[in-house]
Amino acid sequence: MADLSIRTITGGNAGSVTLADTVFGVQPNVPVMHQVVTAQLAAARAGTQSTLTRAEVRGGGKKPWRQKGTGRARQGSIRAPQWAGGGVALGPKPRSYAQRTPKKMIALALRSALSDRANEGRVVVVDNWNFEKPSTKAAVAALKALGVSDSVLVVISREDEDAFKSFRNLPEVQCILSGELNTYDVLNNDWIVFSTSTLPGADAVADVADVPAPVAEEPPVAEEAPVATEPVAQTPEEASE
Repeated sequence: MADLSIRTITGGNAGSVTLADTVFGVQPNVPVMHQVVTAQLAAARAGTQSTLTRAEVRGGGKKPWRQKGTGRARQGSIRAPQWAGGGVALGPKPRSYAQRTPKKMIALALRSALSDRANEGRVVVVDNWNFEKPSTKAAVAALKALGVSDSVLVVISREDEDAFKSFRNLPEVQCILSGELNTYDVLNNDWIVFSTSTLPGADAVADVADVPAPVAEEPPVAEEAPVATEPVAQTPEEASE
């Protein structure tokens, strides 16, 4: 396991975190990453291209000339594929380009991509994005203090709305939710910036003051209710007294 310093948005040190070898320490599998990225890009295709067949093109219902005696090749319709303006033979139609990819292969490709970035020292962890308000200027200053440049992938949580609004105007920065982390976006960016709440596979955080665990109070013991006794039947002589 590798230890990574936790940074603040001003560039200070806020502790350290232990990266899990199961996420950031695997041997990158290049063929699996290639297959997963290819499938991801294929699934992103709209697949809305369409051409008209000879049955869908308007007109051409009349035979252009008689079958024999003209000296020309026989034709049945001016909307056949060999005619200008005719239908398209075997043209593309709307379809889905999605490929079936096993979940284990997708997970392995993501771990391989994260491990590759970690091996290059291009993974940064910040304690939190505590912007007072959405500010692109503050976002640029934070990236400069963290020492990241070129293309940056910032992994945020749903609570980091100010951070998202601060980074979204920067063309070299891509913001993504932690649940949407994928192989293509990791490989498409030079730096990956996590927060402590979005870091996958974080096992332990060091340099944090130990807080004693609260002692559970014992529940109060309920008082025993008096046992009701049945009245003893009296004889006629005792009742007369």
